[in-house]
Amino acid sequence: MTQHRRIKRRSTKIAIAAATTVLAATVTPLLIGQASASEDGVRAPAAAGTTWVNSCGTPAPGDTMVCNALRVTNTVEHVGALGVARGAAPAGYGPGDLRSAYELPADGGAGQTVAIVDAYNDPSAESDLAVYRSQFGLPACTSADGCFTKVGQRGSGGALPADNPGWAGEISLDLDMVSAIAPKAHILLVEADSASTDNLGSSVNEAVRSGAKFVSNSYGGPESAGDTTFDERYYNHPGVAITASSGDSGFGVEYPAASRYVTAVGGTALKKASGGRGWSEKAWSTDATDGAGSGCSTIEAKPGWQKDAGCAGRTVADVAAVADPATGVAVYQTFGGSGWNVYGGTSVAAPIIAGVYADAGTPTAAYPAADPYARPGALNDVTSGATATCTPAYLCTAGKGYDGPTGLGTPNGLAAFTG
Repeated sequence: MTQHRRIKRRSTKIAIAAATTVLAATVTPLLIGQASASEDGVRAPAAAGTTWVNSCGTPAPGDTMVCNALRVTNTVEHVGALGVARGAAPAGYGPGDLRSAYELPADGGAGQTVAIVDAYNDPSAESDLAVYRSQFGLPACTSADGCFTKVGQRGSGGALPADNPGWAGEISLDLDMVSAIAPKAHILLVEADSASTDNLGSSVNEAVRSGAKFVSNSYGGPESAGDTTFDERYYNHPGVAITASSGDSGFGVEYPAASRYVTAVGGTALKKASGGRGWSEKAWSTDATDGAGSGCSTIEAKPGWQKDAGCAGRTVADVAAVADPATGVAVYQTFGGSGWNVYGGTSVAAPIIAGVYADAGTPTAAYPAADPYARPGALNDVTSGATATCTPAYLCTAGKGYDGPTGLGTPNGLAAFTG
């Protein structure tokens, strides 16, 4: 029997503004050991025993949000830790795998700008991004050629925030996933002064002021009575596709995923399969405290496009993408990391969906979260997996049609994300 191992990660079900200690959670090991070759040479994790930690560590005083990036701690790499490995591939799914799984073009994102909002500074963001893109044959995206821009929450004239090695993992993950899905898009990284709701929200505003029509947010915190105020102050941007990860603590609602103005992105376990699509997915759940966030908001009103009858308020999520660390993605990170890593969490899924929106073109709907509800048949319906036992069951159990952990499903081309 494989021995259980205790590792530290944070549950966002607690009020982290008041409690900033890391919770110890027992995770059943799902070791990424023997890896099988997958499409385009990337080695996909085998489904046996993974351990991970939340990348962002203990929140600093004043932080009210945590990132949803889970860094796998027991990856067996098949390439050198640092730099580009010609003729080999890092562990974890790469761009070719993700585009294959979700029927996406290899040259998506042309003419678009995707913004990534995170807290603190990653001093190696641009150089690490260059290695990831070179490894997988993606076009260069640098500040010199105008493709990559990094600013603080006050824009190009303001100072960057303090360096933070934990949030650097989240930043690397987000940059790499947008690159994988929308390789021809420009990328704007907006770094908030801290992981407070106000600073992260101000960074969303800066991203939109700078012209981004797609904004990815891979963080969350508990719902609060002030969320509807935050909605209007930070997340109400008609004509902009704003994505937010649903959380990694299983059944329970996080903000800003609960905002009626964003696309809430849940998570799946994604595996190669024989026949048909060539891939299979189920709702991601490792145990009672590790899985895709979902549920019924007690604060937010239900948007007009949501029609599920078991929740009077806003239901989370809307759509989903891969998030299970046991079927994680390749990420390159040197500040706070050792080079090639495997990451999971709904922080993987949120920038993937932002990239899909960018592939689909400039939004025409006032709130692009409504687009998938107009074309649910254009998604991969995820019908198995559960994160908890709840009433009504669809809020935590995947099934035919809409469900909480995976929403309406995962991308199957671009039709569901076109206004």
